[in-house]
Amino acid sequence: MRVIGPEDIDAAVRAIEDGGLVVVPTRRWYMICADASNARACDSIITGKRRPSGKPLAYVAPSMASCEDHFVLSPEARRLAAAFWPGDLALLLPWKDAEEAGRHVAVGSPALVTIAPGFLGDLASAVKVPLAATTANVSGDAGPNDPGPAITVDQVHAFLAVSGLDADVLVDGGVCPAANHMTIVDCFTPEARLVRTGLVHQRALSAALGTEIRTA
Repeated sequence: MRVIGPEDIDAAVRAIEDGGLVVVPTRRWYMICADASNARACDSIITGKRRPSGKPLAYVAPSMASCEDHFVLSPEARRLAAAFWPGDLALLLPWKDAEEAGRHVAVGSPALVTIAPGFLGDLASAVKVPLAATTANVSGDAGPNDPGPAITVDQVHAFLAVSGLDADVLVDGGVCPAANHMTIVDCFTPEARLVRTGLVHQRALSAALGTEIRTA
């Protein structure tokens, strides 16, 4: 595995486009990424994380225009995207094309979509393939004595050792300060519903929508 700095994005781009795995920092924690259309690469992440079937990886869209090309956005989804993207919010969105959904099983249908700031967003914009990402930890690792998603390079190495995953590139971004999840909102339903709280607070969602958001 090659360890690089955030300035060496070309190495990360090549690894993703060649079907490999790349671990990148966010302000939340480190994320492991793959080509979202590469079933082998995505399945290796799901297996290594021991992730339950049906729990999707995130689809990291490079831009709002790209998101519009592939997904159906309700008026509520548009308001939330305008308020919080790029940022720590993911929306469950329906695909425009069922065949395309079938080529991206790992990110689900509806897909879990975000536009990310920082290196993760830069990577999504630079690669010529769709980008999938998820936290660098074993799924269900959330107990008081569990390490949780990696926030340091050493913790990334520990996760890779436990999972058996062979990442091609690790981007060293130092310590990730927030150690919290993206907020998830279901915009597939007729009325947007809060699925998981995270860095984007429920009150902020309600303020952006102009009405109190309900939980799923």
